[in-house]
Amino acid sequence: MADVADTVWRPVGRARRGARTLRVRASAVTVALIVLAVLLVPPLAQLDQQAIDLSARLRAPSWSHPFGTDDVGRDLLLRCVYGLRVSLLVGLVAALAATVIGTAVGAAAGALGGWTDRLVMRAVDTLSSIPHLLLGVFIVAMFRPGVWPVVASVAVTHWLSTARIVRAEVLSLRGRPYVDAAISGGASRWRVAVRHLVPGVLPQAGLAAVLMIPHAMWHESALSFLGLGLPSHQASLGGLVQTARGSLLAGDWWPTLFPGLLLIIPTLAIAGLAGAWRDHQNPRRRSELTL
Repeated sequence: MADVADTVWRPVGRARRGARTLRVRASAVTVALIVLAVLLVPPLAQLDQQAIDLSARLRAPSWSHPFGTDDVGRDLLLRCVYGLRVSLLVGLVAALAATVIGTAVGAAAGALGGWTDRLVMRAVDTLSSIPHLLLGVFIVAMFRPGVWPVVASVAVTHWLSTARIVRAEVLSLRGRPYVDAAISGGASRWRVAVRHLVPGVLPQAGLAAVLMIPHAMWHESALSFLGLGLPSHQASLGGLVQTARGSLLAGDWWPTLFPGLLLIIPTLAIAGLAGAWRDHQNPRRRSELTL
């Protein structure tokens, strides 16, 4: 029976490992190409985002315009790359800021414990009850249109889940023997937190930051789709989709399709890399998935 089980399960496990490896490689190549495009295309191909050429409006994809043109004659490929650059900037900076805030709050709550922990977590629960998008709209509305108000709104509304994850990890680390030994040896709470607790939660915090990047990109696109945050002439993927709705109803599909793909594909690629990182951190879960 053991030989039969090995015969059945080993090929399945190898097939799943091969599929996972292929998915990770495809995600890595996709992310690398996106980063190269965002870094190299804008300096090499300058785009006047306020230019208008009505004689070239809504041209279908061709060799001269691979993504076609928009409703005022601007090259849609360049507009999409510029919009993707904005989305990645917002996603990276907002995810980093939210991770720093969430890590600090979660580590403080877990390390101090007692009434401090209860007070902080009740505040986190209260903020979590407010819809992220509604709170983000309120924050963006208080500032002039620009990228940094959007970054601030995404960062302020997305640190709560990281705080919960870090707090749970800190509570788990507090029961480890080496932490008990440090406390028994007379180490202060600050020293225990800095030397043992915070380094122990950094892998989880880093994973949370990577997983937050696609979420932040979608949040920025939602705000741009609503017409908030960025000036109307500045390219953003959500703004491109919003302005292309009328063209889609008229049968012009490319102004909606390509910005949508450049929003979906990077988020899936980043999520694929984050999933591989999560499996690497938790070998037991990975071995269970390959059975």
